[in-house]
Amino acid sequence: MVYFHTLKMGTTFIADLHIHSKYSRATSRDMVPEEIWRWAQLKGISVIGTGDFTHTGWMKELTEKLEKEDSGLYSLKKEFRPKDIPDTCKGEVYFLLSSEVSSIYKKHGKTRKVHSLVLVPDISFAKKISNSLSMIGNINSDGRPILGIDTKELYKIVMDICPDALFIPAHAWTPHFSVFGAESGFDSLEECFEEIAPHICAIETGLSSDPPMNRRLSSLDRINLISNSDAHSPLKIGREANIFEGPLSYKNIADAIKTGEGLSGTIEFFPEEGKYHYDGHRLCHVRLSPRETKEKDYRCPVCGRRLTIGVMHRVEKLADRPDSSFPLWAKPYYSVIPLQEIIAETLKNSPSSKAVETEYKRLLNRLGCEFKILLELPLDEIEKEAPSLLKEAISRVRNGRVYITPGFDGEYGKISIFSNEERKSILGQGSLF
Repeated sequence: MVYFHTLKMGTTFIADLHIHSKYSRATSRDMVPEEIWRWAQLKGISVIGTGDFTHTGWMKELTEKLEKEDSGLYSLKKEFRPKDIPDTCKGEVYFLLSSEVSSIYKKHGKTRKVHSLVLVPDISFAKKISNSLSMIGNINSDGRPILGIDTKELYKIVMDICPDALFIPAHAWTPHFSVFGAESGFDSLEECFEEIAPHICAIETGLSSDPPMNRRLSSLDRINLISNSDAHSPLKIGREANIFEGPLSYKNIADAIKTGEGLSGTIEFFPEEGKYHYDGHRLCHVRLSPRETKEKDYRCPVCGRRLTIGVMHRVEKLADRPDSSFPLWAKPYYSVIPLQEIIAETLKNSPSSKAVETEYKRLLNRLGCEFKILLELPLDEIEKEAPSLLKEAISRVRNGRVYITPGFDGEYGKISIFSNEERKSILGQGSLF
């Protein structure tokens, strides 16, 4: 189910608060302030996380290229701003200081691996947190440092230094590195954070889960849900994001995440496309639903090894509500496919091809930023500048009418919008008219 309403871009702003810099492993060298700023504008994002503020090299670059605003956010200095932004996409983009920390530690007789997202309103706080964490482990070996510290103790360090910080369990359901992960996580926030659990106000849903999955747990009713891209390349910025109301300021964003007031909803990956949605064993090309996994006694039917348990299975285990029981009080969400992937399907070409890039740029120049095209523009306006197949594709994505082969064990799911027969039919109708 897609909970879709027309998004009024003028009264809201979009924020992607969790990305990575070029200093993180397996991350594009293009993840620098200039390119992050550029792609935030092309996507339609007003506030973008810096990522990786604990890394000394990245902090040096941020200090050189960003300047503080009264809002608690940062802007890119004018001399570093790319000049080739289409007029239709131009808008102010602000940075919010963010970093992800990996905690690996023993608790209750089990090795835990939990990732946490930390947001702060000032470089001075970021530097103090980094200095404190440098006493625990090497914070410069990776943009996302790996530290042998209990997540609860990490929370205390952060909040003692900056009471206005936000501390959020990152991609909360990922099997290997999250608070609820099947391989190394906990069964509840209380088990992880103990007496400070009431102070955890939000979790990040991650690519392989969406709000309806999370709302199956009544224990999370008090928890606000946020979504971010966790981007490792500029193109992936905004694949998940948050919609806020109110002023563009750190305080407004922090208050909205804490209380839910001003958090209007989230923009989501289709969770089946996430690389840990289903159970499976990638080496043996085995993909299984939770029911099939139970029937196989949690063992790979090819090699006999234990299967990697995916997010859907984990949610099923911890949920106390049935599927399709999305509460009426829950925030809306908007499931999207990146525009370049939609164009690629209509052209039957690779998303990284020159033809797709050319059409993507043309549409941005004619219609505006990506989120405006995906979520706001009336379909008849899209049709004036785009082939009928693209208009139909965007309509189907807005209404959740897509075909998805679920991802599993680190392999992304495969998503398509049209069957071959549907494509021929729509193209035929277009030729007729």
